[in-house]
Amino acid sequence: MSRPSLRRAAPAALALTCVLGVAACTDKVETSSSSTAAGTGGAAGPITVNATDTTCELSATTAKAGTVTFEVTNAGSKVNEFYLYAEGDRIVGEVENITPGLKRELKVEITEPGTFTTACKPGMVGDGIRAPFTVTGTATAGSADQKVAKAIADYKAFVASEADEFVEGTEKFVAAVKAGDVAKAKSLYAQARHPWEAIEPVAESFGDLDPKIDGREDVIAEGMAFTGYHRLEKDLWKDGLQKDSGAIADQLLTDVKAIAAKSKTVDPTALSIAGGAKALLDEVATGKVTGEEERYSHTDLWDFDGNLEGSRQALAALRPVITERDPALQKSLDARFTELSSLLGTHKAGADYKSYTALTDADIKALTVSLDALSEEVSKVPGVVEAT
Repeated sequence: MSRPSLRRAAPAALALTCVLGVAACTDKVETSSSSTAAGTGGAAGPITVNATDTTCELSATTAKAGTVTFEVTNAGSKVNEFYLYAEGDRIVGEVENITPGLKRELKVEITEPGTFTTACKPGMVGDGIRAPFTVTGTATAGSADQKVAKAIADYKAFVASEADEFVEGTEKFVAAVKAGDVAKAKSLYAQARHPWEAIEPVAESFGDLDPKIDGREDVIAEGMAFTGYHRLEKDLWKDGLQKDSGAIADQLLTDVKAIAAKSKTVDPTALSIAGGAKALLDEVATGKVTGEEERYSHTDLWDFDGNLEGSRQALAALRPVITERDPALQKSLDARFTELSSLLGTHKAGADYKSYTALTDADIKALTVSLDALSEEVSKVPGVVEAT
């Protein structure tokens, strides 16, 4: 998870989205009353979003179906986020960690008309400052290009394979927990979670299954039960197995099977795959390289590796498209991925990653610098693969 509390239901129909991150909330923020718009007509160009600590001002609240671009500027004093929700608070797309003075871009591909909701989250908490947003008309998903269609098929195959591996690893982990074999369960924990980390932008598309599987203890403040992997992590590394650990493990496996099955039903676009690759690097930046994800086991570098591999595989599917349209960018991506992977590999002890607690401040800084350089290049991919 990117931050201590639960993540809302994330990218609503991956077929419609460019996912640029996953977010969470803890405290409530007053909604809608402070949200204003400079216009209500369909936007011909990017829709500007002026986000402050108390307002969320859009230059338009209507757009035509197709690729919709939001240019979000944080004019406030708090770190902010911007969301586009579909019905039921399903996240169509979002950008997170927008520091004061920073401008971020969000591209989403929407093919059908509908009523959506925009939201800014000053302080990255609460339900956000919300307002309705309307999409009119229809558009064809950007997959007519043969290379793009092949990329989508390849990525769907990758997701299906990782989903199966996630179920298999969770079955072994759950069996060890239920057998009371703490040592074995600990040894299986990080590797069982690895496939999840690789396909998070897809797996997070399905309501409360995400926080049930991957929520940290802070979900209690959100009115949810503390379950899933991180509850068992706490049992294994801190409190010892509890009377209900077996039941928690059983529910975890049920939830993992459900989300794995649902993950295979997504119909991504090239734009959403590119956005997902960036979202995974944002996950590393906000939770893994900071050591916030695995607060008891300190297996954050395994999660780092999973997110990085998921981003690499997403862009590997898009490689023919990127190479054709921007070969210089593809060359830079290769170099940056190699650099960060090699740097991360220096923190292995045999086949296993070291504990996050073994990292020095210099180690963390080096990883962060390399991650930022890669993230900058990956952020260019949506513009390259965007349907024209």
